[in-house]
Amino acid sequence: MATPPTTTTTTTTPIFISTTTLRSILSHKTLITHLQTTLPNATLSLSTPPRHSLSTSQNSTLLLMPSFSTSPSLPYIGVKLVTSHPQNSSLNLPGIHACYTLFNSLTGQTLALFDATELTLFRTSSISALASSYLSKNNPHVLVMVGSGNLSPHLIKAHLSVRPTIKRVIIWNRTTEKAAALAARLTAEEGFKTVSFESNGCLETVVGLGDIVCCATNSETELVKGVDLKEGAHLDLIGSFKPSMKECDDVAIKRGKVFVDNEVALEEAGELVGAFDRGVISKGDICGTLVELIEGKKIGRKNDEEITVFKSVGSGVVDLLTAQLVYETVITDLTEQN
Repeated sequence: MATPPTTTTTTTTPIFISTTTLRSILSHKTLITHLQTTLPNATLSLSTPPRHSLSTSQNSTLLLMPSFSTSPSLPYIGVKLVTSHPQNSSLNLPGIHACYTLFNSLTGQTLALFDATELTLFRTSSISALASSYLSKNNPHVLVMVGSGNLSPHLIKAHLSVRPTIKRVIIWNRTTEKAAALAARLTAEEGFKTVSFESNGCLETVVGLGDIVCCATNSETELVKGVDLKEGAHLDLIGSFKPSMKECDDVAIKRGKVFVDNEVALEEAGELVGAFDRGVISKGDICGTLVELIEGKKIGRKNDEEITVFKSVGSGVVDLLTAQLVYETVITDLTEQN
């Protein structure tokens, strides 16, 4: 993490941090390390009001995610605005768009504006991979990616960064051509020559192969069946952020040791809310949060036979910490150039 520069409290002109700049600064590995070292303390010092979720149409959602701190070591207010339009896939457009504004919490000055779509992709995938470093087996070989949207390549790369023993990635999507296209694109990229990328149209078959099964969809009907998960699998659920959405069935939740990114998941994640309502599990059966795993207060995987589940819904804390890393790096670079 960069040391907060003195210009944080003196600059008067907000800077715009483009996607290109953000990509030049962030990598999944560096962000995972930053989150691992800063999340426990930030969770204590940051105030994060409940996320506002507003339906703007039958299929579209506007999310408002604020977080703020007056601590001198983290003097920021951050607000992210996110639009979710799942129907955009038919237009060949991303389903998620976002912008982020960073303020100085001591003076109220606007510090930076971000094109936060990429910020969201980096932070979401890095949180999943960080959780996987505690919950998946130490030597997984097969990663199954359910979904092939813009988040999917980030998730694949993030998981590969913490589990380099993965040698086979199988991608499934309802539209088989999209899964095949993503597999081909990743195959052509530098840096993954030891990894095999492929697509498969039979979800039940590929789920049973996965040491890690990662889901990033907008599904409102269960996709992953718990009976198909193999012994020792880790199930990573990212897509749902409201009770009507779910990516797995009750059997998967019942079979697994379930951890969440934060307590909000207990109220928003369809997989969990539905399981609570049906008496499949209770809130007391949730094994812990990501911060508790990092701090060692909760133990994740105890052996290679356990099935683990991680459900994330996102939080303003992680957005702010990601924005902090990018902003402070940009300001430091600008200071060194002057």
